[in-house]
Amino acid sequence: MVKDENIWDDTGAIFAKRVRRACPQPLDITRQSRLGKIPLAAPCSDALRTPFDLHPDIWACAPPSTIRRKKPSFALDVGPSLLGKPAVTGTGTMQYISTRGSAAPQDFAQILLAGLAPDGGLFMPEVWPRISPMEIASFRGRSYQDVAYAILSRFAGESFSERELRDDIEAAYADFDDPAIAPLLQLDTLEDAYLLELFHGPTLAFKDIAMQVLGRLFARALARTGNRATVLAATSGDTGSAAIAALGGLPNIDVFVMHPKDRVSEVQRLQMTTSPHANVHNIAVEGTFDDAQAIVKTLFGQRSFSRGVNLTAVNSINFARIAAQAVYYFTAAVQVGDVPTFVVPTGNFGDVFAGEAAMRMGLPISQLVVATNENDIMARTLREGVYESADVQPTFSPSMDIQVASNFERALFEASGRDSEWIREAMLEFSGSGSLALPSGVFDDLRQRYAAHVTSNEETLETIASVYENEGIVIDPHTAVAWAAAEPFAGQGPLVILSTAHPAKFPEAVARATGEEPDLPPQLKGLYEGEERYTVLPAESGSIRSFILEKLGDA
Repeated sequence: MVKDENIWDDTGAIFAKRVRRACPQPLDITRQSRLGKIPLAAPCSDALRTPFDLHPDIWACAPPSTIRRKKPSFALDVGPSLLGKPAVTGTGTMQYISTRGSAAPQDFAQILLAGLAPDGGLFMPEVWPRISPMEIASFRGRSYQDVAYAILSRFAGESFSERELRDDIEAAYADFDDPAIAPLLQLDTLEDAYLLELFHGPTLAFKDIAMQVLGRLFARALARTGNRATVLAATSGDTGSAAIAALGGLPNIDVFVMHPKDRVSEVQRLQMTTSPHANVHNIAVEGTFDDAQAIVKTLFGQRSFSRGVNLTAVNSINFARIAAQAVYYFTAAVQVGDVPTFVVPTGNFGDVFAGEAAMRMGLPISQLVVATNENDIMARTLREGVYESADVQPTFSPSMDIQVASNFERALFEASGRDSEWIREAMLEFSGSGSLALPSGVFDDLRQRYAAHVTSNEETLETIASVYENEGIVIDPHTAVAWAAAEPFAGQGPLVILSTAHPAKFPEAVARATGEEPDLPPQLKGLYEGEERYTVLPAESGSIRSFILEKLGDA
């Protein structure tokens, strides 16, 4: 057998491999590239492939249906001149459509301010922007900020200038306590496994990575309109504090944050309720996160009210959050040296769907593992093909205590072939009965990308204790849920476990598992001395609406 041959371009990088393969018949295929027209089947046994073998028009002398494609690899030696090149950005106006098909297309700035689509659906790119394998390879060694610009510029289109976008990205990450922003830690006890630390921002949770950018872009877009906006957020713990850190004190914005009363950790609550900003209003809802999330959707659906107060959302139903979270999938993947499996603690499905977004942009990912606690709606769905809510169970990982995963609608939209009519009917059925049987085609499509694992409360504590003893590191309960989910996949290729929160946000659970409370980081110093401000309200949209109107009237 003739060995493969590297072909080098003038930057010093491998542009392609010449791969010797047997072939049943010659195909007259060529492809335009930086090297000119490349014959792909002349002679038949001699074909060119890009380093990642991703392009559907590149085959080794056989049609797609007859070729078993080799797993792509990021082990690519990229020359210095390519590393120094800026990313090629998207051109033209990027348009967004609703998953439910009844809203007019809008640009990035419009969907940023709108949050939820007016027909009740979620905004999605009309066409997914694509990033070439060579450009993905060039991300290795570049700063997180550079990669964030490369990704977000595709989604922003012409809504923001290069200077505006770069300035806001730089400012967003200026105060993170690790220059890598999302550092990757190789583990000792799991084979070929890594911990992706996403908690180095101001509120010590992964939400900061997107929210710090979103808040700045939000303020910039709002300033152009000259309007005042009312932000309404439902939080299971971390989104609220991240939104307050990003938007608190900004002009022309009022922020209303609903958290489920007595269902977040004390640190999570204090991070929200001790905010000194006059434009921040905290509400403790007498119910669950699902109740609070349902109120958000109800109030958005009341068109005269939502338009009257310029209602918008900054939790993960806002696509800008998904776009910003996709960045760390790229930065992690290019560091591990091969095609990884990502294991993601999952509640509202936004963080794991950001992984699907990265895949649809061209990032090779082996699988996305949905790691759930005892609120296992997503695990049951991916196992049985029925999306069915149940009662919310309080756990040691409260940010995942969710039984209605809003962003799952986005995954269903893609899995159905973007069938907005079916999505509209399916979501209506689910909202009425709490149950939705997935068509076999949709179910099979989801299972090609997603796997799932359930971790019990007891296993969560056991995992925290085991990791502390064997790795010498302290993890929070949400990371523990993901760690336990990763263990069955060890040894099957690179594993990246998303560590979504600092353990100091959950001192009670960590102390229960390890016997020691985690050290208090600088971001939490003085937290317990702050004065709390919040209002307890029933889980009723009418009560929340009246409270909002009252506070806006006072302003």
